[in-house]
Amino acid sequence: MTALNFFDHPLTGTPFGFALDLCVILAVAVWLLSVLTRDYSLVDTLWTLLPPVYCLIVAAHEDFGSVRVNIMTALVVAWSARLTFNHARKGGLRLRNMDYRWLYTREKLGRVGFQVLNITFIAPGQMLLIWLFTSPVHQAWLGQETPLGWLDILAVGLFLVLLIGEAVSDEQMWRFQREKKKRLADGEPVTEPFMDTGLFRYSRHPSYFCELGMWWVFYLFAVAASGQWLNWTGLGVILLTALLAGSIRLTESISAGKYPGYRDYQAVTPMLIPLPRRRR
Repeated sequence: MTALNFFDHPLTGTPFGFALDLCVILAVAVWLLSVLTRDYSLVDTLWTLLPPVYCLIVAAHEDFGSVRVNIMTALVVAWSARLTFNHARKGGLRLRNMDYRWLYTREKLGRVGFQVLNITFIAPGQMLLIWLFTSPVHQAWLGQETPLGWLDILAVGLFLVLLIGEAVSDEQMWRFQREKKKRLADGEPVTEPFMDTGLFRYSRHPSYFCELGMWWVFYLFAVAASGQWLNWTGLGVILLTALLAGSIRLTESISAGKYPGYRDYQAVTPMLIPLPRRRR
């Protein structure tokens, strides 16, 4: 696992250190490809694929002999399979099918500003973040002699509930968007331009809630393995929370500008944590 250790760092010689070397190589490759092709969507695809790869590197290093690491890997593989499927059916695997938020950001920042964002955040920043929020598997590897306990069982249960919740939320949004596109194609009026039913009645972003919840729960395995509630592997999910908070703000500013009724929806529906609607 030291074949790709082309520079020294605190994790050199560990399986997750090997994953870090792979992360650095991919970050450079993604940035170069984005400059050459002007396609900034590759990192969105790798976002769904790399976490299970990093976990599998750690699990394979122990010949799949660590029960906790195996459980964590299985959960992340399930997460990846569902998210990759949802990403693919929306056309996310096609070349030059960039997320509309990147197009909006490029228009706002201009060509030079967007390239500065690309070389600092879009390619290397996000690639490092993916490695970071997967890092609890490294703590589990370090504490693999610690037997499974109640916290591990709780983490498995919560992760699966949140995984199902995100699947339901994405399916509801998928069906809504398909029906909306069909109506527009048929020249029929669209009376509901944005989703506000199903799980979206209780949260404006139920998928984000479940996504963040799963990675916070993933960190519980590191706590169970180390016996410490605070360790450096929690940094990834903290940064992921900050990233998604910014993404939500950007998404909502675009939606509020497009749909006159969106601010009324914001006034009565919680942004993230699912709760009953408020009275105005």
